[in-house]
Amino acid sequence: MSAVLSPAPRRPIRELPDELVSQIAAGEVVERPASVVRELVDNALDSGATQVTVRLLAGGVRLISVEDDGCGIAREELPLALRRHATSKIASLADLESVGTMGFRGEALAAIASVSELHLLSRTPGQASAFLLDAGSGELRPAARATGTTVEVKELFFSTPARRKFLKTDATELAHCVEAVRRHALARPDVGFTVWHEGKLCEQWRPGTPDQRLADVLGDEFLAESVSIETAIGPVRISGRAGIPDAARSRADWQFAYVNGRYVRDKVITHAARSAYEDLLHGHRQPVYALHLQVDPARVDVNVHPTKIEVRFRDSREVHQAVRRAVEAALSAPRAGNAAVPMPAAAVPVAQPLWRQPAIPFVPQVGERVSDMSALWSVGRVAEGTAAFAPSTESAGVPSASRPANEVPTGEWPLGRAIAQLQGIYILAENAQGLVVVDMHAAHERIVYERLKAQMDAQEIRSQPLLIPAAFPATPAEVATAESSQSTLELLGLQVTPFTPKTLAVRAVPTTLAQGDPVELARSVLAELAQHDASSVVERARNELLATMACHGAVRANRRLTLDEMNALLRQMEETDRSDQCNHGRPTWRQLTVRELDALFLRGR
Repeated sequence: MSAVLSPAPRRPIRELPDELVSQIAAGEVVERPASVVRELVDNALDSGATQVTVRLLAGGVRLISVEDDGCGIAREELPLALRRHATSKIASLADLESVGTMGFRGEALAAIASVSELHLLSRTPGQASAFLLDAGSGELRPAARATGTTVEVKELFFSTPARRKFLKTDATELAHCVEAVRRHALARPDVGFTVWHEGKLCEQWRPGTPDQRLADVLGDEFLAESVSIETAIGPVRISGRAGIPDAARSRADWQFAYVNGRYVRDKVITHAARSAYEDLLHGHRQPVYALHLQVDPARVDVNVHPTKIEVRFRDSREVHQAVRRAVEAALSAPRAGNAAVPMPAAAVPVAQPLWRQPAIPFVPQVGERVSDMSALWSVGRVAEGTAAFAPSTESAGVPSASRPANEVPTGEWPLGRAIAQLQGIYILAENAQGLVVVDMHAAHERIVYERLKAQMDAQEIRSQPLLIPAAFPATPAEVATAESSQSTLELLGLQVTPFTPKTLAVRAVPTTLAQGDPVELARSVLAELAQHDASSVVERARNELLATMACHGAVRANRRLTLDEMNALLRQMEETDRSDQCNHGRPTWRQLTVRELDALFLRGR
C-alpha cells in the first residue's frame, strides 16, 4: 500500500536573491566549458579581432582563457561589462530586431562570473596601460597587456558542485571546446585561431581564403570531394561547398550551416539541404556541407534561444527553397571533365562547355520495350553512332561525333571514347587522364530517370484499384491527415478513405507499385504529408515512381553493346544532370589515372 503524500507547507512569495538569480540564468547560457568558449570567442570576434587564442586546462574546467587583439574595453566600462543585460551591441528594440553582431544579450560575462572565478584584462588603443578586473572582489588595477582583451575563467562551476558532477572526462570536454572554436574558424577565414591545452598546441588555423580554411579545418579531401556554391536566390545569398555523394558519412557530424556568420542548427536549412540529395543519397548516409547564408538581419530572429544557436526566419519557405535550389544546382552538373556548375534560374547563369550542348530529346513510349538499344540512343538510326548526340562544333575545336568513334581523339571528351565492354557490365573508355570504367546499367538508369522527370512534369500518376481494400488501424493524426489531404493523395495515385473512426482503408495505389505493401505505402505518405509541405511530398513520391520505371527501363547487364552504342552512352552521361550517381546513390563511373595504373604495375620503381 503506497504512502499518502502530505501537502507541502505553503511558502510566501518573495524575490530571489541576486546571486541565485544569476546562477539560474547561468544555467541557460553555460552548459559546459564549450559554452564558455563559444560565448567568449563571440565577443572576441565582435571586437574586431584578427587573432584569437584559447588556452585550456583540464578540458576547460580548471581554466579557460580567451585572448584577442580587438578594440578592447575602456577602464570605466570594465565593471559594467560584468553586470547582467549590459552590452554595447544593442540599445533599442529596433537594434534587437536587426542584430548584426554575434553577441547581443549582455548576459554571457555575468552568467560565467556567477559560476566561476573570472578575471577581465583589457586595453583600448587610447589607454596608457591595460586594466585587470577581478569579478569576485571587484578590484580594478593597472596591468600589462597590448591592445585587446583577455578573459580568464577558472574553476568552472566551483559554486555549483552538482553541475560540475555532470561534466564528462577532460578529453570529452576538450573535444567539445575544440569543436566550438572550429565552428567559428569555418565562419571567419580572415581570423587566425589557436587552441592550447595543458601548455601544448592542439589546433592552429591561420588566416586565409575560405577554401584554404575549409581545407585546414576539414581536410584536403573535403575540398576535393565537394562542389562550390556561390549564388543569390531572392533575398538569400548562399555560398560555401557541398560534398559530393561519394563523401557522405554515416553520421551528420560534418554539416555546418551559418546565418550571417553565426553557426546554427536549423531544421529548415537541414531539411532543405537533405532534400537536395534525395536523388543522390539513399538509406541513412548523411551529406557533408558547409553553407553560409547571408540574409537581411531584419528577416531573421536570433533572439530565440539563450545559446543563440537557433534562429527563426520571417519566411522559412523562401529560405528552404533557396538552399535546396542552390545545393541541387551545384550537385547536378556531371563532374566528368570538371563541368561548369549550372546555377538556379533566379541566379546568373554560368556558360556551359561546348560538349554539354543540348542533345536530341529522348521520348520514351509507354509500354515500349527497352531491350532494343536502338530505341534508346536516337529516334532513328543507330548506325550513325554518336552523331545524334554531338554538337556540331568542329570549327570550335570540339570533334563532331559524326566521325567514326575510333577516330575521335582521346582527350576531347571528358569521359573519353569507348574501347571495350567488360563482362557485359562495364564499359571501358580512354580519356586524357587514363582509364574510365562505367557501370552500364547504373549510368543508363540515371539518364532515363532524368528524362522521365523532365518530360512527365505535367502528367498525373495512374492508380490501380485494389480488389480487396487494405484496412489498417490508424492513429488520430493519420485519420486527420487522410481526410484533409484527399486531393494530394489522388495526385499520388493513392486512395485512402476512413473505414471506421479508427481505421483507414487503402482502395487504390499507383500502378507501378501495385505489387508492394499498400498499408506501408499509405502510412509512409501520410507521415510525410503530416510533417512536410504537400508539394514536396508529391514531388518525392512521383520521383520514386519514375526511379522505379527508369530502373526497369535501363539497359540490363549482359547486353552486348557496339562501340558506337557505348560512345553514345558516354556522351549522354556528359550531358545529363546528376549522372555521376545512379538513382540508388551508387557511383556510375570511376577514373583510373595513368599514374595509378603505373603504381599497380610498379612502373618507374
